Amino acid sequence: MSKYQIYLIRHGKTWFNRYQKIQGWSDTPLTQDGIEVAHSAAKALKDVNFAAAFSSDTRRAMDTAEIIAKANMNKPLPQKMTEFREQFYGSFEGDNIDEAWDKISNSHNAKNYQEIVYKYGFDATMDFVKEADPFHDAESAEEYWNRLDRGFEKIDQIAHDGDKILLVTHSTTILSLAFKYQDGDYELNQLPGNSSLTMLERIDGTNHVTSYNQKLH
Repeated sequence: MSKYQIYLIRHGKTWFNRYQKIQGWSDTPLTQDGIEVAHSAAKALKDVNFAAAFSSDTRRAMDTAEIIAKANMNKPLPQKMTEFREQFYGSFEGDNIDEAWDKISNSHNAKNYQEIVYKYGFDATMDFVKEADPFHDAESAEEYWNRLDRGFEKIDQIAHDGDKILLVTHSTTILSLAFKYQDGDYELNQLPGNSSLTMLERIDGTNHVTSYNQKLH
């Protein structure tokens, strides 16, 4: 049996986070507060024996990963992975979060993001975003999960039994994994905080989320 742990970290706070704008594949740098919180996470994780480090290829994730890795006892070099980008929101990228979700939710008799996910589930919500995008460039659930599965398969080729792996990624990515693979009864009515920790065990190619949204600062 092959079993290893992935430490899922959400990137630090960015300017689009501050301005309440949708930020999927679009990218903005970490704010000063985001940098400071990433350093707090780095301090909390400095003695974890990371065998390898991975990150979404966005600048906000890579900057967070580098801060954590440099402070770690093993100083692993973070490897970029496009597979662990945030969900792609198509033409909604950069829009005000509340206004965008009003457009998407209203056509499905829901008031906001939380309600549409509660009523229809995570995968259906992704498909609703693609449907509502005038260009239909936003990712469908199938496109999204195929991408993430490819990422986990790549990590499987590197990780060994008993390893601890650092993976810096994004809020919706982490929340979607918690919805799909949770091994407990977690509070999933909110996105994980910036630089928070979610634990995932990978057992023989199967994911198990064992904790969600732990504050490290």
